[in-house]
Amino acid sequence: MKFRLVLFFSILSIYCFGQSSLNKKAQVFFEKAGPFIDKLDYAAAEQVLKSAVEADPLFQNAYIVLAGVYKTQKKYADAKAAYEKAILINKTVAPAVIYGLAETEFASQDYLKSKQHFNEFLILDPSSDRARRAKKYLLDCDFAATAINKPVKYSPTNLGEGVNTTNAEYFPSITADGETLVFTRQVNGNEDFWTSQLKNSKWDVATPLSSKINTARYNEGAQTISPDGKYLFFTGCNRPDGLGRCDIYVSHREGKDWGEPYNIGKPVNSEYWESQPAISPDGRTLYFISNRPGGSGGYDIWKSTITDDAKWGPAINLGPDINTAFDENTPFLHVDGKTLYFSSDGWPGFGNKDIYYSRQENDGRWQKPTNMGYPINSYEDESGLVVSADGSFGLFSSNLKGGFGLQDIYSFGIPEVAKPLKISYVKGIVRDRDTKKTIESNVQVVDLKSNKTVFDDYTDPETGQFLAVMPVGSNYLFNVNAEGYMFYSENFELRAGDINKPYQIEVYIEKIKQGGNVTLRNIFFDTNKFNLLPASIRELDLLIDFLHQNENVQIEIQGHTDNVGDDKLNEKLSFNRANAVYEYLIKKDIDAKRLTFKGFGASKPIADNKTESGRKNNRRTSFVITKI
Repeated sequence: MKFRLVLFFSILSIYCFGQSSLNKKAQVFFEKAGPFIDKLDYAAAEQVLKSAVEADPLFQNAYIVLAGVYKTQKKYADAKAAYEKAILINKTVAPAVIYGLAETEFASQDYLKSKQHFNEFLILDPSSDRARRAKKYLLDCDFAATAINKPVKYSPTNLGEGVNTTNAEYFPSITADGETLVFTRQVNGNEDFWTSQLKNSKWDVATPLSSKINTARYNEGAQTISPDGKYLFFTGCNRPDGLGRCDIYVSHREGKDWGEPYNIGKPVNSEYWESQPAISPDGRTLYFISNRPGGSGGYDIWKSTITDDAKWGPAINLGPDINTAFDENTPFLHVDGKTLYFSSDGWPGFGNKDIYYSRQENDGRWQKPTNMGYPINSYEDESGLVVSADGSFGLFSSNLKGGFGLQDIYSFGIPEVAKPLKISYVKGIVRDRDTKKTIESNVQVVDLKSNKTVFDDYTDPETGQFLAVMPVGSNYLFNVNAEGYMFYSENFELRAGDINKPYQIEVYIEKIKQGGNVTLRNIFFDTNKFNLLPASIRELDLLIDFLHQNENVQIEIQGHTDNVGDDKLNEKLSFNRANAVYEYLIKKDIDAKRLTFKGFGASKPIADNKTESGRKNNRRTSFVITKI
């Protein structure tokens, strides 16, 4: 009796047709392997194939299939021995057998022999699809032979029973404050999102994320959560409102629950496959995976940026700096906005998919991706890495020994060279100054060096909370405004030492009233000069917006100095600085009848002039509402 064994290339690397043995007992055992392989019962297939070669030690085809079964079970030493035995019986074998041996040698870290056999395969079969992969393996052999001798520190830690179960847990995502974890869990074939909170340095027992997002009918997975925990982008497949097989959806957190998710539509989604979204820290650029035409290979990383009219812009391929002729997946843009982690089987590595990182230059180009190193990467597939805001650890899923179930979520320390840029964040609550109740308000954070908005969103309508990420090494405008209220101005100058000092603040804003006073923390002058510096413009434009929104308000612009120097000179300097602000507002078509200005010198300090920080606070520009 003859039968056909279909051994998928990704599993056993060859197609093999039944070949009779003169030993009937061996042939019977060989034929029993087929049904086991069809059912993916490789352990049972291994046993009958071993019986076949014991009955007929020269049964070449049984050795070839046995080698593939060993390889599928990751028994690479046994697979290598079986391939070698088959070739020893008869050197004339199909090119796929040579390829299988070379791949097994690569998995066994025998890179010299692997390279020899891949070259032999290319002579026999130079133009097949497998030949393209063999050429890539040759590059991997050269890379891995050197890199494996320079291992990086790697000690994965299971996140524990609060997160992991006997089911499969994967695709972790984490908020910038490190306190909220969202991940995918598969139960009885259905994928849903679960969430856990960090309490006393331990992850609490996970609960389903939301019945508005999780469904019994469809799978939800491959998600990313925004740094402030307010937006969840995820992949939904085969849904009625889908444009293709898999599309990207988004849900907005509304108080304690999440809103109904919706398909973000074209041009991000298409009739092709879109998945694995990753959102930038400012919430304006979405990175994702697609196999649409126009890319470099099968699955590429693409991006789309929100336009000025609040719509997603055209999908742009990241190009050959990131994408290869093979596959890229699981992109993750760190909250520094500059460091991209992703998985690829196209860049030189340790075989199959490895994790890489790349940093974006100031001109927008991406640096050549760097392999995360061994043993973080191995011959097996590695993907789905996310990195904490402080860059100290990464989260990933794996089926490592000693876990709770099929796949668990682990953390490990990120090697120093692979760490992202330093960041900090400001986390707080906005309240009414008089009632102390929380307020839904708009929070803006602007990088004054680049003049780019790094955060612009509303606080939670129920809790008044917000979280904004700020890369270290710049100067930031921080503004809070709400309808009917005076706006709040602050400045954060982040240095390297601020990485472990996130700002936790409560912002109190008061309703617009006569006598209301606001200090403009982002109006800048050179020492002893009164020409407005360019970094002042964003704050002044916010003041203009406030005046346009409140057309009956009249204000007095006030200049103040510290007590260093001559009192009369300080008074004159403060007068000229207040006048500079006044002149700017006039040029921007603010009615002069609504404005007055005055310089107070050092006569109205708000802090002790005995310290530098106190003197800095006293050197300020403010305004007082004189009429409403």
